[in-house]
Amino acid sequence: MNKPKKKWTVIERPESSRVSAFAKELNISEVLASLLIQRGIDDFDTAKKFFRPQLSHAHNPFLMKDMDKAVRRLKQAIEGGENIMVYGDYDVDGTTSVSLVFSVLSELTSNITFYIPDRYEEGYGLSFKGVDFAADNDFSLIITLDCGIKAIDKVDHANDKGVDIIICDHHRPGKELPKAYAVLDPKRSDCPYPYKELCGCGVGYKLLKGLSVAMDLPDALTDQYLDLVALAIGADIVPITGENRVLMHYGMKRVNEAPSVGVNALLEVANVKKILSVTDLVFIVAPRINAAGRIKSGGDAVALLTSKDRDSVLELAEEVNRYNKERRELDQRITEHALELLQESPEEEKKRSTVVFNGGWHKGVVGIVASRLMDHYYRPTIVLTGNGDKITGSARSVRHFDVYEAINSCSDLLVNFGGHKYAAGLTMEKDKLPEFKRRFEETVRNTLDLGLLIPEQLIDAEIRLTDVNKKFYNILRQLAPFGPKNMRPLFVAHGCYDTGASRILKEEHLRLVVTQNDDLDIPLNGIGFGLADKMDIVQSGQPFSIVFSIEENTWRGNTSLQLNLKDIRLTVDVQQAQ
Repeated sequence: MNKPKKKWTVIERPESSRVSAFAKELNISEVLASLLIQRGIDDFDTAKKFFRPQLSHAHNPFLMKDMDKAVRRLKQAIEGGENIMVYGDYDVDGTTSVSLVFSVLSELTSNITFYIPDRYEEGYGLSFKGVDFAADNDFSLIITLDCGIKAIDKVDHANDKGVDIIICDHHRPGKELPKAYAVLDPKRSDCPYPYKELCGCGVGYKLLKGLSVAMDLPDALTDQYLDLVALAIGADIVPITGENRVLMHYGMKRVNEAPSVGVNALLEVANVKKILSVTDLVFIVAPRINAAGRIKSGGDAVALLTSKDRDSVLELAEEVNRYNKERRELDQRITEHALELLQESPEEEKKRSTVVFNGGWHKGVVGIVASRLMDHYYRPTIVLTGNGDKITGSARSVRHFDVYEAINSCSDLLVNFGGHKYAAGLTMEKDKLPEFKRRFEETVRNTLDLGLLIPEQLIDAEIRLTDVNKKFYNILRQLAPFGPKNMRPLFVAHGCYDTGASRILKEEHLRLVVTQNDDLDIPLNGIGFGLADKMDIVQSGQPFSIVFSIEENTWRGNTSLQLNLKDIRLTVDVQQAQ
């Protein structure tokens, strides 16, 4: 099973007269005007809000269903000196949510603790053990963050124990809502909140903003932790549109100008000394936080992110950094093993899904392994582990296919499951695995269009290399922060030629020095990570096409624009494929 070749798809350009008029109104190029319209930015006022996001653009928290009840109960608990437990999942969204809410509430009451379930003993979400701990230790209020929307039996148990629960979640509810004191989830069918794509930490942030209104607290009390909100938005792969884009914009400012003590410690141990982008946040900081819950305990990540003591926080950051190194080694070893298992099975070639199990794999990295396998074979993928009667795993999906719904169609075979369109978790009894594999493959085969199994390289626009200049780039980067639904723009340029200066770096990367048709063009530098195998195309003497984003590169004190190459093909091959 070879890794599939990506299909190049140029996003349809909006109607020309519309683009021209908008370009004139904003005094920008038509390429940039087209990019904005593709993102739903098509008038001056919307563009102004997009380019100049303000925290005042965020929605009133009391538009969220049950917010008034949640704030009233939390205010009562604080003023009455009740014991409050802040409870969250062990991933980045969960631990940052808990860190945010715990840090703010700690300024208002000393009667507070946090609780992160053990990934291996308790599993995902609200647990009976956690509820019992609260009841046994006189905690009368639990705030769940990034979990709880499907915990019907656990909430019933808490009610029986006299413990009130405020749920702050963003996952899709089931047919029935838990009978909690308040249920905050913008995806509730009866919730009128205008923006539905908040992450768990975002919902926790809105609860705190509601509390700030009710208790007349300064905005800075909560907003000082927007770096944690940005971390959660980036790591949970929610759309960076609307309110998320506002929160990410100000969160990135905190990350780069005044990060919280724990985040700053992580940057130190990771030896990061540059201005961070969202991509850096996702690939440098988030994996280290995630590693604590994967390898040992998510509680270690919360201890790090809530610490105020510089000496102890550096020790915690070093420990979390060691967890991340261990996680990388496990991830690589298990991915290689999973690939071997799949390659040994001839029938895997004919399947449209991957379900792979090994009882000895580390539970903490199966989600990462599922992502790796999905990238390799590009089809819906589930990786399972567990050496007892029950096995658990993680699912990842290809673009446009709802893996959550596919798993839901097999829910009668499962103990529980939850998640999103492109990522989910599940638990089943081990003897149900053969039937689950058969049913899941059948569901995928019946509902997944074959065309979706060809990975797609979405391209925003065709441009000429002469369009790549400082003015163009300066406006382009104002489209940031980039992420889902507002990705960094990708461009295609056809009819390119090597100047003769291109070379291979470290046997796997390509340093491209390229021009386009005209010998008078000023050559542009490009870097293609993992694209060394494209050198034969570059040196063929035939015109080739490149897909790239534009970035700044600083070398020995000099900063210049460079192309970040994503793919290279002969132009004639691209034309024939269209």
